[in-house]
Amino acid sequence: MTHAGNPDLPGGGTAARTATPPSGATWDSALSSEEFAAIGDVGFQPVGQVLGTAVFNIGYTGVWGCPGAWSVTDDNTPAPTARWAPSHSQLVRTMYAARRTALARAVAECGALGGDGIVGVELRIGEFPAGGLEFTARGTAVRARSRIRPRTPFTSHLSGQDFANLLNAGWVPLALAFGIAFAIRHDDWRTFLRIPRTTRNQEVDCYTQLIGHARREARRQLIVDTGRHGGDGVVVDHVGIRVEESECPSYGSSRDLTAEAVLVGTTIARFGRPERSAGTRPPLTIMRLERER
Repeated sequence: MTHAGNPDLPGGGTAARTATPPSGATWDSALSSEEFAAIGDVGFQPVGQVLGTAVFNIGYTGVWGCPGAWSVTDDNTPAPTARWAPSHSQLVRTMYAARRTALARAVAECGALGGDGIVGVELRIGEFPAGGLEFTARGTAVRARSRIRPRTPFTSHLSGQDFANLLNAGWVPLALAFGIAFAIRHDDWRTFLRIPRTTRNQEVDCYTQLIGHARREARRQLIVDTGRHGGDGVVVDHVGIRVEESECPSYGSSRDLTAEAVLVGTTIARFGRPERSAGTRPPLTIMRLERER
């Protein structure tokens, strides 16, 4: 991928790709007219919509089960008990695998169309009628009007306008990055005693700790995934938190609260072009607007 005549790419230079869309082929796109114009201004054109999907059964998690007998607490006090799902747990690995599988299939379709990347990627998760969860990745494959091709297609959640702005600012998208984390808390009589039972408005700190840990760990995993793609930074698109409860019949009237935090963003890297001096701006293009006499 090139921009402004500069062929340098992050991640080890450039490579020629021979895949090209069929001559005269009709393409479809999920881009608005404004997005279509924006990507055209930076030297790209759409080659077709792409879709990747994967249905996963979410069963064995490897870390759960009613934790009522836990003896280790999250804040070194004898009251509430909590446990964090490690980043390598079965559940976390499955959630990563499902999203990456769907995304990889969309990328494969992009490559088959001769595209250089996907813009406007939408990730959706829904229940499958026969059981399990369906993960989908949909976007518009685009191709650069250049003989230089990136080694592998990029993926980005950015809209057409944001994609163009990114290139104009000297950055290129590399890949979608994910940060996923789970935390579980066992609620029993000890937690009940910590929750205020008055009409006064105040914080329930044990629940704050639950969602706080999940978000922090998801952010840490997002940074790790960004580095794995070789990016300099990540533009975050989605920050989600979901809390569910389940009964814990083995320990009487108690329950488990599970918090799932998911962060999604686009990994970006600097262009291979000389940096401007600190405090300077690019030159402005000036056009005279008055009529000629």
